Amino acid sequence: MTDRTALRRRLRDQRRALPAPARIAAAEGLAAQLFALPALPATGYVAGYWANDGEIGLHVFQMRLPAGLIYCLPVLHDEVLRFAPWRAGDPLVTNRYGIPEPDIEPASALDASAMALVVAPLVGFDARGNRLGMGGGWYDRSFDFRRTQSAPPLLVGAAFALQQVEALDAAQWDVPLDAICTESNTLHPHTAA
Repeated sequence: MTDRTALRRRLRDQRRALPAPARIAAAEGLAAQLFALPALPATGYVAGYWANDGEIGLHVFQMRLPAGLIYCLPVLHDEVLRFAPWRAGDPLVTNRYGIPEPDIEPASALDASAMALVVAPLVGFDARGNRLGMGGGWYDRSFDFRRTQSAPPLLVGAAFALQQVEALDAAQWDVPLDAICTESNTLHPHTAA
């Protein structure tokens, strides 16, 4: 499907329509898939996200992280993402997209290269690992260095299984993912580094 705007709208509507019990179960399943990743780091910073607009939740994963892993949320800084450690109860502010982020000076947050694992929300994906995001390019700009070097950080997309489509065209700026996890499966795309 070449109309990315229409596809993005359809997939976002589908994920927003999921009932609460399905979302809760999906968050459990996603956490299980993430913890089963063979390359899951034992220590370091884990970049997650604040689930927004019907995105699959990371709260179960965050709450069960082993002691050696530190959960971080993205912070908008210029045209890239930086990351700040965050725990439930820590202060938040709303960024220009209406998404909560840690209440810190963005320049003092961690650089994308400091992450051991990045779990990024997806709008859509296919079995080859091509992905569709919100269209702002934040993750692609922030992790562009991964085009020429292997992990770390390990780059993992997260989505509901219903967000999988038959085929997506990769954009030239897309940074390949190492894996895509849903509530029921993990894909290890051939295009990943």
